[in-house]
Amino acid sequence: MESVQAIKQRFGIIGDDPKLNRAVEKAIQVAPTDISVLVTGESGVGKESIPKIIHALSHRKHGKYIAVNCGAIPEGTIDSELFGHEKGAFTGATQTRNGYFEVADGGTIFLDEVGELPLPTQVRLLRVLENGEFIKVGSSKVQKTNVRIVAATNINMFESIKKEKFREDLYYRLSTVEINLPPLRERQGDIHLLFRKFASDFGLKYKMPTIKLEDEAVELLKKYRWGGNVRQLRNVAEQISVLEQNRSISGKDLRHYLPDMGSNLPAIIADKKQEGDFSNEREILYKVLFDMKSDLNDLKKLTLKLMQEGDSKQVQDDNEGLIQKIYGNSGDDIDEADIDDDDLNVLQIPQKNNESQAQQEEKDKYYFAEEIEEEETLSLQDKELELIKKSLERHSGKRKAAAEELGISERTLYRKIKQYNL
Repeated sequence: MESVQAIKQRFGIIGDDPKLNRAVEKAIQVAPTDISVLVTGESGVGKESIPKIIHALSHRKHGKYIAVNCGAIPEGTIDSELFGHEKGAFTGATQTRNGYFEVADGGTIFLDEVGELPLPTQVRLLRVLENGEFIKVGSSKVQKTNVRIVAATNINMFESIKKEKFREDLYYRLSTVEINLPPLRERQGDIHLLFRKFASDFGLKYKMPTIKLEDEAVELLKKYRWGGNVRQLRNVAEQISVLEQNRSISGKDLRHYLPDMGSNLPAIIADKKQEGDFSNEREILYKVLFDMKSDLNDLKKLTLKLMQEGDSKQVQDDNEGLIQKIYGNSGDDIDEADIDDDDLNVLQIPQKNNESQAQQEEKDKYYFAEEIEEEETLSLQDKELELIKKSLERHSGKRKAAAEELGISERTLYRKIKQYNL
């Protein structure tokens, strides 16, 4: 069995962090078996290296190795891509097509972003994992396949299971062995080493002297949070290699290439807004409006009583109590200028009809609820469109980067772009 150091050198993995070494060591240990492996870690940490190691060191190394990005395939065609389809199975299926599981028979399939799989596809995948069987789209014939599945995800699988976006039984079938790759900020000793490797590569690629960091720049590099991990570090090294005339980079020079360097404090990443938050806000808004409606009804009653009984002591007491209820203790300071036309419109004698006051209030309640829900829906839609536009502009139209910032899949973002005709 090859050593961890030899494997890292063979597959271009740079660093000597204990967590990184442990991940490579686990990959070496499970490679000779047919155990399903789930690789976890943030976007940009290099998860794609682990399945390559597993395949190369397994008895399947002479078979096919196919990497599939589940988040990049539209939901309507992913079953056809993975399992194939029969001629005429759907519009545009002009011929029979073999899916990845049929093509990779005897080899390894790497399912990247497996957490983005639709639920119906998850059911099909579970059947492959349990007994090696699948059915092509539009067919009734059961086919067998002998593939090893290595999956990867950058999302919290337990949260997805809790929200019923990912099947719990499939998670436990995929994660017989789980290999976690640490984020770059937890590998501070490797950051400068990686930067030097990237700088050397780009110096050769663009035929120019290799850039070097001054001591201040090295410290700044280690303190930075690196939200995009190794991928972001590589991009920064490439930008500096191409754009800087001076090949000795100071801390001041480096700051221009590190977003949000105004503070060295850890970034606070807000969680996605929970689905229940909108309903809670709506309930609070309803309550406020219903309280206002109640106050308006009291005003109507008081006005009618005033017209019927005149300015009696009881009416004065009721009027003073109502003012304090609505405006607090500042009722004495209310000036006529503070009352607008809308307030005056409320002081109208109610129309007598066959409906009771309770029935009228119930009707008003649903009227307000419907009106608020319509306004909120329009507001949320506008906000969503504004956020998508800003994110796309910030990332120069790069959908993958925008989707990561918005906290949605690339496929969902593509659908939103088409929906809003962006």
